[in-house]
Amino acid sequence: MNKNVGGLDRILRIIVGLVLIALAVFGIFSPWGYIGVVPLFTGLIGWCPAYLPFGIRTCKLP
Repeated sequence: MNKNVGGLDRILRIIVGLVLIALAVFGIFSPWGYIGVVPLFTGLIGWCPAYLPFGIRTCKLP
């Protein structure tokens, strides 16, 4: 499993994930806000399975 999510992409995924989860926890957003776990997780591990079929990489090649 090679990383395919780069710096800015990772930061944005983590921020969006945390914001969605926080909105769901505080009841501002519907329980669907817990879908924020997905971008949070992919941002933390640096790998996105949705990028594979399209050959997308936002990080530098190793």
